[in-house]
Amino acid sequence: QVQLVESGGGLVQAGGSLRLACAASGTIFLINTMGWYRQFPGKQRELVATITTTSGTNYADSVKGRFTISRDNGKNTIYLQMNSLKPEDTAAYYCFADRPPVYWGQGTQVTVSS
Repeated sequence: QVQLVESGGGLVQAGGSLRLACAASGTIFLINTMGWYRQFPGKQRELVATITTTSGTNYADSVKGRFTISRDNGKNTIYLQMNSLKPEDTAAYYCFADRPPVYWGQGTQVTVSS
């Protein structure tokens, strides 16, 4: 079992920044990839960014150049630094860990006001 605890969401004005964190605990040594999805109201979750055990990264086109995913192996934590936020980034953000199976965090709300 893997437990994921997210933090760092909130309300920010357009153009501002937020940093999300996702701390993993449990049987984490078999985790392959971690990352973030986001979900807009009434829509399916969409992939935001991923990071592998060797720190390879991948981003959705909509966030490239604005968001940065990173990891701190000593703290078993990944981060999502979100800069130049736009109102269309408003969503619930979910951390995941692909062990497999895929484990999910509880989600954290990010709201960007115009």
